[in-house]
Amino acid sequence: MKPILIRGGRVLSPANHLDAPRDLLLRDGKIAAIENQGKIRGPDADVIEAKGLIVAPGFIDIHVHLREPGQGYKETIATGTAAAAAGGFTTVCAMPNTIPVNDTPEITRWMQAPDRGASARVLPIAAATRGSLGETLTDYAALQESGAIAVTDDGKPILGDDVMLQCLRAAAKLGLPVIQHAEDTRMTGGCSMNAGALAFRLGLRGMPVEAESSLVERDVALVAKVPNAHLHVAHLSTAKALNAVRAARQQGLHVTCEVTPHHFALNEDRIGPYDTNAKMNPPLRAESDRLAMIEGLLDGTIDAIATDHAPHAAHEKEQEFDRAPNGITGLETALGLAIQVLHVEPTARHKMPLAQIVALLTARPAAALELKGRGTLTPGAAADVTIFDPAERWTFRAADSLSKSKNTPFDGSQFQGRVRYTISKGCIVKQMSS
Repeated sequence: MKPILIRGGRVLSPANHLDAPRDLLLRDGKIAAIENQGKIRGPDADVIEAKGLIVAPGFIDIHVHLREPGQGYKETIATGTAAAAAGGFTTVCAMPNTIPVNDTPEITRWMQAPDRGASARVLPIAAATRGSLGETLTDYAALQESGAIAVTDDGKPILGDDVMLQCLRAAAKLGLPVIQHAEDTRMTGGCSMNAGALAFRLGLRGMPVEAESSLVERDVALVAKVPNAHLHVAHLSTAKALNAVRAARQQGLHVTCEVTPHHFALNEDRIGPYDTNAKMNPPLRAESDRLAMIEGLLDGTIDAIATDHAPHAAHEKEQEFDRAPNGITGLETALGLAIQVLHVEPTARHKMPLAQIVALLTARPAAALELKGRGTLTPGAAADVTIFDPAERWTFRAADSLSKSKNTPFDGSQFQGRVRYTISKGCIVKQMSS
């Protein structure tokens, strides 16, 4: 592995409180040095000229669906992490709703094996209950030993109060976060979009915001009973649930949360004429909820931007709206959406600094799921680096996506901010021409 000298860029590493012109030397899979420009001499190194570019820690996505094992026709770990690398992500946390469900150490280890051909680090998140059925806990200690970094039944909520309490207690003993898919399915049966006037006009059953917020409120009350418990709320989408997270933090409880790019970029109007590529769970919400997500990002209540990358084959999405599966791809558009919506667009109520966007993609997701040593450019840390041009305008074409699936509402969308290089473990895994 040849050393890499990244020269002339603006190094932006919120975990280090660093935002300054610096040169960066990568050697033997580690960050070897960060110095003032011109001070590093690396005659044996490959040189990346980064003038005008941002040099950041490798992005971390704490919520992706890679579909393996069992659904390789939608995505594989190889294709999903190739899309991740194209989007600047060097670490992805893979959800357990595979076939079979990742509820054993054997599957957890299989997902991390070199034979999977991953272009990014894959950190499995294991099922909280066997088969994700919400009844019997899995073996958290064995799963953690095999590499699982959290537990969840994502795609399904843990509805039983007793089971959720057991889950929080067992995870707290091991220092594992519990990730909740906050949806009270007793309120959402047969629903396919957000509840409201638009759902009524389209003749579709709508999911009330209380289906999300009530479960967050229930979980917060349970966390208060368990010392050292850590609850993480996945794909937050409503102002009411966000307020519950705020209240939990005011009580000193360890509650973190994430939001997807599509939930801060789009509202329910995007469904238009029953566009299944705008169907996801949680659904696109009202404009007031979308703006609340932006406020939560700005004020720090929301810890991370996470894509909830959810690939589906074309034949699955090309059917009636209420029959089509939920989910969209998102790894390759996350940075462009974040910069476009949060930093550039004049309709944004505040302009988010680039440093804050980088933090939401690096240091803060690492902190949210307690991924020690990730999301930083500290010398000695892993040489995971993302280099992007914050000013470049480009058009996303789903046909060119490296994901195996193309189910996105952003096909043909124009963005500002594009990844130029993604470096994982000191190796360039993706390079874009200017």
